[in-house]
Amino acid sequence: MTSARDGGTGTGGTPLTDIRNIGPATAEGLIKAGIPDAETLRALGGHEAYRRWLGAGLAPHFIGYYVLVMALQGRPWNDCGPKEKAELRRAFDALKAEVKQAPLTPDRAKEKDRLHWEAILDEIGLITPPKRRAGAGD
Repeated sequence: MTSARDGGTGTGGTPLTDIRNIGPATAEGLIKAGIPDAETLRALGGHEAYRRWLGAGLAPHFIGYYVLVMALQGRPWNDCGPKEKAELRRAFDALKAEVKQAPLTPDRAKEKDRLHWEAILDEIGLITPPKRRAGAGD
């Protein structure tokens, strides 16, 4: 099975984590969004990949969006200047609005419910969120 632990392999493709700035948590989200490897991610591009991320019911976050765009350009995540960041922000906001208007499928509803309950259980101390490596890029 494809997992973030093995870097998103399982299709014979290059692990997602082989791309600069893509850590295990981001790889896991991309896999949930149906993007199993680096080749698929590169073919889709950052904007379409993030559309699938949102379509899978995963939480939107502007920094995650622009880090993904920077990663696919082979650039450091913090290499985004003010003008470029403003352009990316407009694209991100438009994408969020577009996806928000899309109908909620049963799979998306189920995933959103699961994430909601995990957050509640974590907040009250009944579960522990997965540990992240320091400096993993997420």
